[in-house]
Amino acid sequence: MPTVQVTSRVEIDFEEVLNGVARLGMNELDQLADKVIALQAQRRARSLPKNEAELLQKINQGLPPEVRKRYAELNAKLHEETIAPEEHQELLQLVDRIELADAERLQHLIELARIRNVSVDTLMNQLEIRRPAHA
Repeated sequence: MPTVQVTSRVEIDFEEVLNGVARLGMNELDQLADKVIALQAQRRARSLPKNEAELLQKINQGLPPEVRKRYAELNAKLHEETIAPEEHQELLQLVDRIELADAERLQHLIELARIRNVSVDTLMNQLEIRRPAHA
């Protein structure tokens, strides 16, 4: 069966896009945010040396949305004092995983700062990376 390629140009107002995004659930919103961050990293990486591009991709790689969601659920139970012992163990394992990911991200930031011959604080400002509230 022959196929026909059809392309159309549909223009959507930016506010309409934001209204659509506002209707997403938290899981979908997390996924969208991850994809937008990855897209930004790819676009920035195109004009960078390969080693810097790879470091930027690693720096911008976040935890999977389901891990962040589960952490938030368990952390809420901890603060509400309704967490079961096995959930508390799971929370502790997630904290370890998050701390390890944070440490790896910091190592990548340090390496990129060294390559660019700037401080980590300067690099974070350049990349618009904010320190976590708990730091």
